Amino acid sequence: MYQNILVPVSFDADRDVAQSITVAQALRQPNGTVTLLHVVEHMPQYTSDLLPENHFDIAKAAITDKLKPLIGDMPETKIDIVEGHAGRGILDYATAQKTDCIVLASHRPGLQDYLLGSTAARVVRHAGCSVHVVR
Repeated sequence: MYQNILVPVSFDADRDVAQSITVAQALRQPNGTVTLLHVVEHMPQYTSDLLPENHFDIAKAAITDKLKPLIGDMPETKIDIVEGHAGRGILDYATAQKTDCIVLASHRPGLQDYLLGSTAARVVRHAGCSVHVVR
């Protein structure tokens, strides 16, 4: 059982986020917390110059609206959204928040994942805590 569980959320169609949340709830201690984290990739400067100044705040609000139904009325569950590279952002967040378990959904790896590496593989290799991968 874990006290502080992180569930990184990707909106890719082939990832079962609901199953990750179910696993996190099962692994959580009775008074533990679960955090749903979405990492928004950095945009190139030339692109962000064309967007409104508060584009990240607008994106955060939209993402939060998509994530709220996933947690429903689960106790001690929160949502956080950060900007950065997905793999590095998850690892940095887990370290900063003293996460003791990461539960993330992953797709079935293809050839491109063996050559380039996936976010899940990066998290598994470099996390300083337990990692549960849900497929």
